[in-house]
Amino acid sequence: MKRILSLIVSLIFVFALAGCGEKKAADTTASNKDNKKVIKVGASPVPHKEILEQIKPVLAKEGYDLQIVEFTDYVTPNIALNDGELDANFFQHIPYLTKFNEEKHTELDYTVKVHLEPMGVYSKKVKKLEELKDGAEIAIPNDSTNGARALKVLQSAGLIKLKDGELVSKLDITENKKNIKIKELDAPQLPRVLDDVDAAVINTNYAIQANLNPTKDAIAIESKDSPYANVIAVRKKDKDKPYIQALSKALNTPEVKKFIEDKYKGSIIPAF
Repeated sequence: MKRILSLIVSLIFVFALAGCGEKKAADTTASNKDNKKVIKVGASPVPHKEILEQIKPVLAKEGYDLQIVEFTDYVTPNIALNDGELDANFFQHIPYLTKFNEEKHTELDYTVKVHLEPMGVYSKKVKKLEELKDGAEIAIPNDSTNGARALKVLQSAGLIKLKDGELVSKLDITENKKNIKIKELDAPQLPRVLDDVDAAVINTNYAIQANLNPTKDAIAIESKDSPYANVIAVRKKDKDKPYIQALSKALNTPEVKKFIEDKYKGSIIPAF
């Protein structure tokens, strides 16, 4: 009986040690995830990737390897972030992120605002909005947040009037004296259809890629007090992790502000 009791006590002791070892291993794994040194960030080519390139040396000095994954659409980078393929992304403004969470039931959040890209109206057929003829066709982004934003640019320019509200659509137009026809397209396509429509309201990142300068080529432009600042998006649970804080801090420095001001000369504006 004493031998049996001794054996039982020994087994309990062994299992207790094993449990402690597993807990320590789990704690170490969690700690490693919190202090990871490779940061994968999804970004649009212009200006987001260009801005991120500026902070690579800063993060490298802190022991982080910033890896930029390029995307050319507005949906995939949020899906990749939510699925854990990215640590953060940089391409969108807060209203778009909020709407995406609502529609996709995701829990994405943001850390810092980086810059504002004033949306502009471009045309190859007229030099002023007043020159648009009755029944003119204007293309806008087909996603709900940027579509609403584009319509508000047209309202500010005096072309249409809209119902009050944040996410308005072309169905909310209450006054349209020139019978403007609104054509909704994927945002990346808008620069390519300028020959086919009378005008298009284009996000600045796609305008720049098409060699369109918002301050020189746009015939109307969004107000600088727009709420659509571009942000660093992350999974909510990762928001306070050291590598995310390092990324966010590096993007809100005087050096980054100067780069944005010097590189884009007013077409893109620092938001910090």
